[in-house]
Amino acid sequence: MTRDTLSVVTDRWPAGLPRTLDYPAVPVGSVLRAAVRRWGDRTAFVHHGVELTFTELGRRAHAVAAGLAERGVGRGDVVAVHLPNCLQYPAVYYGVLLAGATFSPTNPLLTPTELARQLADSGARTLVTWEACLPAVRVALADTAVQTVVVTGPAQIADPDAAVELPEGAVSLAELLRADPTDAHRDADLDLATALAHLAYTGGTTGVSKGVSLPHRQVVTNVLQSGCWVSGSLPALDAGGDVTLDQVGSAEEYPVRLGTGRAINLTPWFHAMGVIGYLNGLVLAGTSTVIHDRFDPVAYVADAVAHRVTGIGGAPPVFAALLQVPGIDEVDLSSVRTLSSGAAPLAVPLIERLRALFPQAVIGEGYGLTEVTMQATGNPAARSGLRKAGTVGLPVFDTEVSIRALDTGTEVPVGERGEICIRGPQVMAGYAHRPDATAQAVDAEGWFHSGDVGVLDEDGYLAVVDRTKDMLLHKGYNVFPRELEEILVGVPGVAGAAVVGRPDPMAGELPVAYVVRRADEAGAALTEASVMAAVNDRVTPYKRLRDVVFTDVIPVSAAGKVLKRVLADRERAAAG
Repeated sequence: MTRDTLSVVTDRWPAGLPRTLDYPAVPVGSVLRAAVRRWGDRTAFVHHGVELTFTELGRRAHAVAAGLAERGVGRGDVVAVHLPNCLQYPAVYYGVLLAGATFSPTNPLLTPTELARQLADSGARTLVTWEACLPAVRVALADTAVQTVVVTGPAQIADPDAAVELPEGAVSLAELLRADPTDAHRDADLDLATALAHLAYTGGTTGVSKGVSLPHRQVVTNVLQSGCWVSGSLPALDAGGDVTLDQVGSAEEYPVRLGTGRAINLTPWFHAMGVIGYLNGLVLAGTSTVIHDRFDPVAYVADAVAHRVTGIGGAPPVFAALLQVPGIDEVDLSSVRTLSSGAAPLAVPLIERLRALFPQAVIGEGYGLTEVTMQATGNPAARSGLRKAGTVGLPVFDTEVSIRALDTGTEVPVGERGEICIRGPQVMAGYAHRPDATAQAVDAEGWFHSGDVGVLDEDGYLAVVDRTKDMLLHKGYNVFPRELEEILVGVPGVAGAAVVGRPDPMAGELPVAYVVRRADEAGAALTEASVMAAVNDRVTPYKRLRDVVFTDVIPVSAAGKVLKRVLADRERAAAG
């Protein structure tokens, strides 16, 4: 959608909110500073029954910043945070940024090879890791620039001073927390347009992991875009000059008021949706958040009832699993006012079941990518707003969406399919160390080419209908077939292979390999189990193959390109 066509969404725009926001020129740490002043002794996070107030979160974050500074970590330095969701994570995240350094989220499930590759590419000098991940860390560090390893673990949830296993030369997070908790404003006078707040890794369109460079300006912008969108607010500065929200939308339209929200979060904070929406966004809004470090649907429902949560968020498999919890129709979930879904489209039948179970809740879907920090579109959150099932809503503040023809790159008419292109102040600065990849992804006019296929309707609502990428979505995680295929073709006896997604109501998609055997003894010896073992022993659990289908030939085009759509259609037909 170009600026000339913005008028098509005017009638559907949330009442009382402007199309453009004023984004204060502040670093990301400003979000925490304002929250500490505003929300004080309100509970910020709860993990395994241990509560952390906003005041204590601020104290710990500033101590982490000072502890890092004492070890020479500061502006321009990358700190890789290799942790699961835990009570320690928010203080570490904000501590890195308050030190003036760059936060680089790292999935704790990465294999040693994957971890080493990301650490080397990011140039991280410091790694904050989880005690249980130390075996992988020991293997991964050899060819990286990491000089300091900081370790925390489960025991430090309840007792920040608890002992943890420490490899030679490593330090405990407890040591950082003993540093001076005074705000030294180490992030003052940063060039917000160039100083990186996040260096986040994504597979991109090729399956090769790339670092997405996100300066403080982009991160603060998208935190405000998403926060204002869901709460009916405008950005504001508090008495200390730090960024907060002014909720201008009425209680009738936005019944969850700032400083009253309660949520459970299991969206990983090492993902864009997690760190922007379910960390910064919740801190900004003064929400009390119960941390779940693993998804147990029964425990989730129990905590939702016990804490009287006002909102539930996550990827579609979360909602599908919750609906299958025994007795879900009988428990009291009347406190829930918002259901927020991302990472993949919600199936319309699933939306209908959620509406029946949560009649008082607004069900909103959004769309975004790491390359646009997190969010680009969202269905209106106001109770009177129009939400269209099967769509991911309207472009948020100051954001444009254009649908371009896949062959010519020209804009297509309303209702026609094409590549989703996005322009706005939240678009990345580029891929780190990869100017050619950046130039391919972001054109001269500032449009980010997503590789996703979508349709805009006459009201400006976006539907994501396909992916030009081969990427699969398994339980909200990105799985790139090329990585698996490269392993497959190295297996003795494999003549050819292609990986596609098998639709699954719980997981979204299951990685399935189509394999052609070689006409020799090694090929004849292949079994489904042996092929899966050869791949699955080398990849992170969520990437593992779930099935192997032996076939005589992999379909290819006249140009020799594998026709994965043929295989994917076969899987969809079999799934019914």
